[in-house]
Amino acid sequence: APTAPAPAAAAAAAPAAAPRALGANEERVKMTRLRQTIARRLKEAQNTAAQLTTFNEVDMTTVMALRSAYKDGFEKRHGVKLGFMGFFVKAVVAALKEIPAVNAEIEGTDIIYKNHYDIGVAVGTEKGLVVPVVRDADKMSLAEIEKEIGRLGKAARDGALSLDQLQGGTFTITNGGIYGSLMSTPILNMPQSGILGMHNIVQRPMAVNGQVVIRPMMYLALSYDHRIVDGKEAVTFLVRIKENIEDPQRFLLDV
Repeated sequence: APTAPAPAAAAAAAPAAAPRALGANEERVKMTRLRQTIARRLKEAQNTAAQLTTFNEVDMTTVMALRSAYKDGFEKRHGVKLGFMGFFVKAVVAALKEIPAVNAEIEGTDIIYKNHYDIGVAVGTEKGLVVPVVRDADKMSLAEIEKEIGRLGKAARDGALSLDQLQGGTFTITNGGIYGSLMSTPILNMPQSGILGMHNIVQRPMAVNGQVVIRPMMYLALSYDHRIVDGKEAVTFLVRIKENIEDPQRFLLDV
């Protein structure tokens, strides 16, 4: 039987459109390789995942009091400042153990459940956002986590991160609060199924035991891949983080 002629090499790949002429007050700058990679991965996440975001808010009173009481002694003993990220890494790991779907990824038609907890912590640099990974965070103390975050953050700002330090995370935390963000919807770091967005701490009036009191509040956002994580699991996961931060003894005592 006669066969149709092959389409001339896919129509000889249509030539790229010539760059448009710029106006007097415009400037063309080539995207850096990092910015191109960021753009490609963000679009990949949007095109692949069924992304959804759920929100909650957390009272930071207890964690802020702990930090205020122990920050000087902590820094003197461990040589690193006591921040909030270490508490959130601990709270996230405890929640991941309870809701394993958030620590999983899709591979073809299979779900790969991760029984290790490698937490990506987003770091802003002059060249763009990078996400170095804190390996085996479940096996680390709060001080060890803070030291590792500090070490990775410095390497990120110095442009000294290795490819291995940026790959293989199972979950990501990003903190737009350091730039003043009140609320946002973070985009998944594929192929991960969840990312937690921390935000600015704001003094707000809250109803507590029938009384209106001023509390330091932070909005939390969990973006998740709805192909693998059900809404109930996502909401429960975020509530567990809220509970762990409001009562850190929960994850310190593993209850």
